[in-house]
Amino acid sequence: MFADHVLKLLSQKQKGFVAKTAEPPPERVGDKKYFIDASHKNLTFIPNYILELWELEELHLENNDLEGISKDIHNLTNLKILYLNNNDIKFICKDIGDLANLQNLDLSNNPLVPRTLPVLSRLLALRQLRLYKINLDNFPIQICKCLHHLELLGLSHNKLKSLPKEIVNQTKLKEIYLQNNKFEDFPQELCLLYNLEIIDLEQNQISVIPDEIGALVKLEKFFMASNYVSVIPDTFGNCNKLIVLDVSYNFLHNLPSTLKELTEITDLGLSGNCLEKVPRLICKWTLIHLLYMKNTCLKTLRRSFKHLLNITLLDLSQNYFDFFPLEICSLKNLEILALDDNHICQNLKELYIENNNLETLPDGIGSLKTLLLLDLHNNHIKELPNTICELKGLKTLLLENNQMTALPENMDLLQSLEVLNLEGNPMDDPPQEVCRQGIPVIWHYLQDKRLKNHIATKLQAWYRGVRVRKGFGSNEDLIKSQKKGKGASKDKKGKKAEKAKPAPKGKKK
Repeated sequence: MFADHVLKLLSQKQKGFVAKTAEPPPERVGDKKYFIDASHKNLTFIPNYILELWELEELHLENNDLEGISKDIHNLTNLKILYLNNNDIKFICKDIGDLANLQNLDLSNNPLVPRTLPVLSRLLALRQLRLYKINLDNFPIQICKCLHHLELLGLSHNKLKSLPKEIVNQTKLKEIYLQNNKFEDFPQELCLLYNLEIIDLEQNQISVIPDEIGALVKLEKFFMASNYVSVIPDTFGNCNKLIVLDVSYNFLHNLPSTLKELTEITDLGLSGNCLEKVPRLICKWTLIHLLYMKNTCLKTLRRSFKHLLNITLLDLSQNYFDFFPLEICSLKNLEILALDDNHICQNLKELYIENNNLETLPDGIGSLKTLLLLDLHNNHIKELPNTICELKGLKTLLLENNQMTALPENMDLLQSLEVLNLEGNPMDDPPQEVCRQGIPVIWHYLQDKRLKNHIATKLQAWYRGVRVRKGFGSNEDLIKSQKKGKGASKDKKGKKAEKAKPAPKGKKK
């Protein structure tokens, strides 16, 4: 790439070398589009070779050691995308304001001097501005007044307590990121930006969400985790295009019934709120794929919970369940289930998970110590976890019509097992004829196999020990020498054969 060539020349120049080769033309990515990735190059300044590429449209300089921005940056008149994040830039030169076509700028994680920020207000074409982690106390009013095309504004991980009222001028703003700041009040001005689709206010100190938020009818993602919110306003139900809602770790006790219209939600975070019960309206949000309800003081699930058939991830950890919620068994698309740190150990005696599409069982199945019956027939299970051998009280295990080929080697530890059905599985270990003879024969097979493996392991260890003691080297050395010997004998035979071969007639030896 041209960028690598430029950086190589620069490195040679710094070491005192003189380049004798001609400079190649810049790499062409598309018709009249140029792209350079000079990130992660330990650069302390922007190379002049780059600053002379007036046709350049996208430039990546992130993750370097840049201490400033050259005034010659104004040469890049066609530049549209500029990444300068994760450097050591303190001052933003006024010449950056000449980049009339710049649409995307990232200056995050730099020790910027705040008084140099207003120059960005000259970038009238700017659509995305990222200023994460720059220790910002106040957002410049000039930027709010002058930049009318911003669609994304990233200000997370700063020290902001408020936004200037002039932020209402950003009528085209679709995404605003204000995570991990010092907001105590919800920025009311945001409720007037009717094109907002994403609001991120996680990790602040906000206690009240204003009723005016209901005006944001285009809102799709709302992140309000780790605040002090105790009530979600009824008007929030007007945001019926919402697909992601995260209000985890607040002080909520319920969700208002007016939110029943938010039927498009696919990702829902409610962890860390003392709900005690699953909000009834959630069971009607049938498009939910990800549901986080960790540490929500739950003891049971509603019967209607089984209607959430699209859930793929369900986190119910750190609650007060004392038995396995049977409603979960109806969630046919469930892939990840977290039930750790509950009190499930006393009451669950029978578990029916038949007629699903299960391919595996979680290792946590071994924690169900009181289980007497486990029905897994008509699934797609290929193997059982070894932890199933810890269910010492299990009496009935139904596994017919799955895809199993082997049993765990310690399965015979289930001495209480009275019924084991393996019909309709392509069993190899134990073989089909053994499986048909019942539990005692299967247990004998597993014990015998384990004994043979143990004896074989001891013999191998003894044999290796004898070889080492007699100075023959390891078993691996023997195998290598045998292979080498075979090759050598073939070569000798071949050479002898060549010597013994008579000379062609009519020719002298």
